[in-house]
Amino acid sequence: MIGLTLSVNAQNKKKKSMPTLKKENVVETKKVVYQVFTRLFGNKNTTNKPWGTIEENGVGKFNDFTDKALQEIKKLGVTHIWYTGVPHHALVRDYTSIGISNDDPEVVKGRAGSPYAVKDYYNVNPDLAVNPAKRLEEFEALIARTHKNGLKAMIDIVPNHIARKYEGKSNPKGVRDFGADDDETVEYARNNNFYYIPGQPFQVPTSDSYKPLNGEKNPLIDGKFDENPAKWTGNGSRMAMPDINDWYETVKINYGVRPDGSKDFPELPAGFDRKSYKEHNAFWKDKDVPNSWKKFRDIALYWTAKGIDGFRYDMAEMVPYEFWSYMNSAIKMKNPNAFLLAEVYNPNEARNYIHLGKMDYLYDKVMLYDKLKEVIQGKSLPDPISDIQKANADIEHHMFHFLDNHDEQRLASPEFAGSGEKGKPLMVISTTISSSPTMIYFGQEVGEAGNENGGFGTHSRTSIFDYVGVPSHQRWMNGGKFDGGRLTQSEKELREFYKKLLNFSIHSTALMGKFAEIQTSNRQYTTSYDPGIYSFVRWSETQKLIIVTNFSWLTTSTFDLAVPVEIIKSWKLKDGSYALKDALNASTKSKLIVKNGLGKVALKIAPSESFVFEVQK
Repeated sequence: MIGLTLSVNAQNKKKKSMPTLKKENVVETKKVVYQVFTRLFGNKNTTNKPWGTIEENGVGKFNDFTDKALQEIKKLGVTHIWYTGVPHHALVRDYTSIGISNDDPEVVKGRAGSPYAVKDYYNVNPDLAVNPAKRLEEFEALIARTHKNGLKAMIDIVPNHIARKYEGKSNPKGVRDFGADDDETVEYARNNNFYYIPGQPFQVPTSDSYKPLNGEKNPLIDGKFDENPAKWTGNGSRMAMPDINDWYETVKINYGVRPDGSKDFPELPAGFDRKSYKEHNAFWKDKDVPNSWKKFRDIALYWTAKGIDGFRYDMAEMVPYEFWSYMNSAIKMKNPNAFLLAEVYNPNEARNYIHLGKMDYLYDKVMLYDKLKEVIQGKSLPDPISDIQKANADIEHHMFHFLDNHDEQRLASPEFAGSGEKGKPLMVISTTISSSPTMIYFGQEVGEAGNENGGFGTHSRTSIFDYVGVPSHQRWMNGGKFDGGRLTQSEKELREFYKKLLNFSIHSTALMGKFAEIQTSNRQYTTSYDPGIYSFVRWSETQKLIIVTNFSWLTTSTFDLAVPVEIIKSWKLKDGSYALKDALNASTKSKLIVKNGLGKVALKIAPSESFVFEVQK
């Protein structure tokens, strides 16, 4: 298996009487994550007024995830649902009747608020409940419903920062709020939860181009926010008045990293990159760690106990990997199969967060995602994809693939691929090139282009700050029937493509096996191998795949694809003819002809078309 960490080989050599531990992260089948922005998924309202209220634009609820909806998501080929925006975050709406304080619009982005400015980690967003006073119970019912329908449930945790006005109104007995025991007279203390700017009150950032609530009157919009002394802002700004482009709605959490960047906590000994989560957990048992570590560990274990199967960690690389070792190993002790996904962008730090931080998966954004975007926009040939796979060969299983999420421009938007159909070859590569999990963002499978201007959020990204609808997704939702009844023909065909691809991927043994690019040899020796073509092979003991994609929007290519001698030899194929079955189109007829140990496949591939051929014996 490529890219798996063996945790105890060295110890077993020394102590042969020790039982052999199972490999960590051994995966028998591929995982597929369906990310939903929970607030938007069930919204049937199509008004989409910029800066509109819930009454004007509508909002989705936990209860909109019916058994029917969840079954249709599962049938798409999904194994996990990432419910984005669940923890209670700051927003502009009056819930004082149920004991929630109002949030100041001057430290809230948009009207509906950023899901990454969490206000109470022990409860959920009241907007998402039919009865806000019973919001936690409604989410617990959704967790149970998700499991009943054969899916795993994930939510976000954001250890780097919290809302400027955090209020733990739902804390379990004995849990102290963030900052409750801080020494606010100093910039830094090891067990402070925040960094402070002593002697200076917080000042609301100003801008000529932006007004809270678009200039609408609100009794809390007065140019002031009570925070004295000011705290460091979430992105690390140390200014009492952060810039309007800073994460001014959040405050930075202190993990025992001094202002000069040095570490004020125990570090992992040499060799711990090769140790199991159990050994990491044992290491921390007798260690004195900063207070913030304990708070976030307890938050994660609280949700794990409620049945949450995994977490997506926002901006994980802004938090030291020693903390991740501490928290992730604690989670794994409770649920060894927990799905732990980190937003990490620095490729140079990837192995630290995987091996030392005990992350299961990291965003493959800077390498594969960015390259695919360049290719479809005509800024690069697809050939460097091979270099990316080679560079990540030891960690390929951990590099989480996506083309669309709440932060990025929609795949079908004019700013990215231009249409859902033009995004199809990218999706084939993203899904089949490695053993890592694949993710799609709700609406991606029907070509949602994110054309709406929600207010704070603008077109090309579906807004996470506003109350808006998602038009293509709403046509699939069809008023709550979840049957695709209002989709256009092209949207139905696109969703069927996703359904075939994803369902094939979660049952394929080859996609959990070996990889070899055949791009280089075909580029050098194959006539009419056009610039937009990319090809590779995947295989296991029981399945052999030949995968070819055409990134071109315009060119149909006709050529004889070569399968090199070394691949044919690895597959133990004798000279002869082998039928090929295309996982994406059953009517596609083709053959692999092996002669003198070299394989050839006669192909005609249309613009944006892909083949996922399985060799038949």
